[in-house]
Amino acid sequence: MKILITGSAGFIGSNLSKKLLILGHEIIGIDNLNDYYSVKLKEDRLNQFLNGQVKNHLINLDETEKVLEVFKEEEPEIVINLAAQAGVRYSLENPHTYITSNVNGFMNILEGCRHHDVKHLIYASSSSVYGANTSKPFSTSDNIDHPLSLYAATKKANELMAHTYSHLYNLPTTGLRFFTVYGPWGRPDMALFKFTNAIIDDEPIDVYNHGNMMRDFTYVDDIVEAISRLVDKPAKPNPDWSGDNPDPSSSYAPYKVYNIGNNSPVRLMEFVEAIENRVGKTAIKNYMDLQPGDVPETYANVDDLFRDIDFKPSTDIQDGVNQFVDWYIDYYNIKL
Repeated sequence: MKILITGSAGFIGSNLSKKLLILGHEIIGIDNLNDYYSVKLKEDRLNQFLNGQVKNHLINLDETEKVLEVFKEEEPEIVINLAAQAGVRYSLENPHTYITSNVNGFMNILEGCRHHDVKHLIYASSSSVYGANTSKPFSTSDNIDHPLSLYAATKKANELMAHTYSHLYNLPTTGLRFFTVYGPWGRPDMALFKFTNAIIDDEPIDVYNHGNMMRDFTYVDDIVEAISRLVDKPAKPNPDWSGDNPDPSSSYAPYKVYNIGNNSPVRLMEFVEAIENRVGKTAIKNYMDLQPGDVPETYANVDDLFRDIDFKPSTDIQDGVNQFVDWYIDYYNIKL
């Protein structure tokens, strides 16, 4: 199939593009290569994973006419929207960026799908939508009305917007709530990247909530495998859905939301220890309070994902961290 991936130079987007190319799909990309983090890293991903096999349109998602022109020119059958302004803490200082990219940009994707007979829209949501929820593990059937950051609010908005288009235009939409994705070629603003860099350079790391954090760290290959299995499984109406007791994860419309997480939360200190084990150094730890917008724990219920595609993430944290550190050492030509 012909698949349009937004965020094609991103961490997940580049890995996913490679996987789908191997499976025989034709991939078209949209990525503006912005400077939120290293443009060189994004360019290197495109070169490493895609090797000229993907035509990338260098535009912003909020550029309505240009986005719609891509849909008209390329006529994709499937759209996978991974482009977004990421980062919880960055949203505290740059809120307008999140509305421009994550809301206005997603609106353009929906309109493109609506007007060009797209068969299935898959889009990235986030575990951050669970916000103030304390019931664990997080279920897609839980209420998510209490986000703790504007980033989380924009991701919930994406889910609401997607449902509207599923209802109005019978567009099959599948939302994916990613849980702390990590691995080789990852983002420099994520903890694994920052911690590895600091530990190698004998610099202190900031450990938030005094180390009392738990995250459902999910290896990038597991994320990619799950998405690739969902590509040809467009959301269908749930015949058992009832407006008297509405399940937020499905609908009478062709709409579905999944968690994609490892279903095995790891304490932040165990995560740090995994890096220390591979690097062979002990981190200098600067313990800090919980930051605004952060949640103390994430934990994904993935029962419906396993039921529908016979797969759930399972990569061990030490194995995943080792893979990242090996890549990091090679990419930056570091001698330990």
